[in-house]
Amino acid sequence: MPDIAAVKAALANQRIETPSWGYGNSGTRFKVFAQAGVPRTPREKLDDAAKVHEFTGIAPKVALHIPWDKVDDYATLSAYAKERGVELGTINSNTFQDDDYKLGSVCHPDPAVRRKAVDHLLECVDIMDATGSQDLKIWLADGTNYPGQDDIVARQDRLAESLATVYERLGDDQRILLEYKFFEPAFYTTDVPDWGTSYMQCMNLGDKAQVVVDTGHHAPGTNIEFIVALLLRAKKLGGFDFNSRFYADDDLMVGSADPFQLFRILHEVAKNGGFDPETNVAFMLDQCHNIEAKIPAVIRSVMNVQEATAKALLVDREALNAAQASGDVLTANAVIMDAYNTDVRPLLASWREEQGLAANPVTAYAASGWQERIAAERVGGEQAGWGA
Repeated sequence: MPDIAAVKAALANQRIETPSWGYGNSGTRFKVFAQAGVPRTPREKLDDAAKVHEFTGIAPKVALHIPWDKVDDYATLSAYAKERGVELGTINSNTFQDDDYKLGSVCHPDPAVRRKAVDHLLECVDIMDATGSQDLKIWLADGTNYPGQDDIVARQDRLAESLATVYERLGDDQRILLEYKFFEPAFYTTDVPDWGTSYMQCMNLGDKAQVVVDTGHHAPGTNIEFIVALLLRAKKLGGFDFNSRFYADDDLMVGSADPFQLFRILHEVAKNGGFDPETNVAFMLDQCHNIEAKIPAVIRSVMNVQEATAKALLVDREALNAAQASGDVLTANAVIMDAYNTDVRPLLASWREEQGLAANPVTAYAASGWQERIAAERVGGEQAGWGA
């Protein structure tokens, strides 16, 4: 039977990185609804992220998105984060919001546009040096909308050449994390549409390039846990972008659409060493909170990952291995379902109290008065959002 003390110890070591853009105004391509109290500056985003960490205890890093979070002095911003009890994490690039990138960025047929995109990625590595960040996360909107628009193989060659230039610039402890997305905004071909393409490009680059699995970037019915297991086996899983989807890239709160899928993914992570520090898997949120309050939504997302993790850690591995070895299909499945059907909320409440945290972070945040304070204080100026 699982050792509850060991489960709690594993939970204490869990770290989830929150996205700076998750605190700003974001939503669908049709409408972004502004909310009172939304941050106007990177510092205010860090203030909100610090509140998430204060109430959850496991969200000490904040990912930046460049140029959305661009500042003149990143060392000063990093020091400000530490004063608030958090630190700067992954640097996310942006090669999809410039008119020059209409036909692609690093895969564009024009060498001048490719150079511009590569220079931006190199700038992101410079920012990593200044902030102490380990990871450069790259998501590309590159692709084509029509047959014949461009040469598919030539675009892969341009991608490989561009990434190689950035890879050579990395420090010894820095990585490229290459994300994939099977469609949108390119509808005929996407240049990094699946884990296989990302894996292939990362393999060609070397050990400092790994794959990012965004849980919302898959076609309906895709077995994401299979992808995760294979990438862990190949030592090429660099990290997750956690969110949920019903139809496409919905960017909903993780665990809200299919909590059983999230559990299955984290079961494979737990079983294949993905929680071990030496594996260095980055667990990040990447979500757009359009109609729900930002900070409580991020807190809830962290809690959802915690709950799925606790259930994954409760799987009776010995019983599962025995059932699998004997070909006992029903018992093997029952072991998995028993763990999933366990109500882990009392265990997590107990763990939080042992850590000096409130048993229910959402309730504690609501009672803190922070939401009312920022709504009253953050008046005027330009709220942060996509492009701000």
